[in-house]
Amino acid sequence: MTHTQQQSIRKKACVALGAMILVLLPWVAALTGQEYYISFFSRVLIYAIAAVSLDLLLGYAGTVSLGHAAYVGVGAYVVGILFFHSAEMEPLFTWPFVFKGCENALVVIPLAVIISALFALVFGALSLRTRGMHFIMITLAFAQMLYYFFVSLEKYGGDDGLSLYNRSALPGLDLGNDTQFYYLCLTLLAAFLFFCTRLVASRFGLVLRGARDNERRLNALGANAYTYKLACFVIAGAGAGLAGSLLANQTEYVSPGLMHWTLSGELMVMVLIGGMGTLFGPVLGAAAFLFMEETLAMITEHWMIYMGPFLLLVVIFAKRGLFGLLTGEGKGHD
Repeated sequence: MTHTQQQSIRKKACVALGAMILVLLPWVAALTGQEYYISFFSRVLIYAIAAVSLDLLLGYAGTVSLGHAAYVGVGAYVVGILFFHSAEMEPLFTWPFVFKGCENALVVIPLAVIISALFALVFGALSLRTRGMHFIMITLAFAQMLYYFFVSLEKYGGDDGLSLYNRSALPGLDLGNDTQFYYLCLTLLAAFLFFCTRLVASRFGLVLRGARDNERRLNALGANAYTYKLACFVIAGAGAGLAGSLLANQTEYVSPGLMHWTLSGELMVMVLIGGMGTLFGPVLGAAAFLFMEETLAMITEHWMIYMGPFLLLVVIFAKRGLFGLLTGEGKGHD
């Protein structure tokens, strides 16, 4: 058996074991009287969706975005604003038809994904015309611009944010039940991972990796790297918007803080810890990051002091992150 085959088997085993743990977790938590972990791991699954979407940009397109939190925030605010207008029975707009808001998850979650994707389309179309540090700074600028815009919206709470009195309604499910909400998050994460896995294994993914490695040569071969990168940027923004819509429901609260650059930094750390360019690694990275935050925060408010050395050790000794360490993958990208 070749080394590559061994890696493939170990990767499938790790993914299968992780899936089994996540599926059984609510039952185990209920049996042991630790229902808190159902809510905690719902948060892990939500952040995992956002981290996987960022991994498309970091690991496959080779673009470092410090504005990814903007799309998480947009997705969350779509849910919050629609809920606000539904509760107040006040039209969100009256032309070309009257729309009084909505609490139906079949409406608000797809809308959050679509609107986040549209923001990503606009921001990406401008940002991707730059390179290197200029690209990083312009994505950061767009995110901070949105952050301060929502801070100024006094109608929707301004800097204090917007509270939701309940979660969105989904026919056939009670999202107010933590276990049912957990399985919704798990299902959406699994669907997004399946989509991303198929995407990066397709011709689209091959072109993305080619653009990451040598964009000039790819353009010379007749492929428009800008178009492919923009499409990836939009897909990543849509995934972040999905995470934002779920996060708004889980916390029943939205605020401009969801768009701050520090959240983009945290998502980037999750990707690096889990394994950049692996897709499944960011799920493990999100779990590790949030678990360390939860545990260390009980010891000291300066818990990030311990995160720094841990991240340094991962970068030095696990080139493909924790997931690469488990699967035995070497250096480099997929």
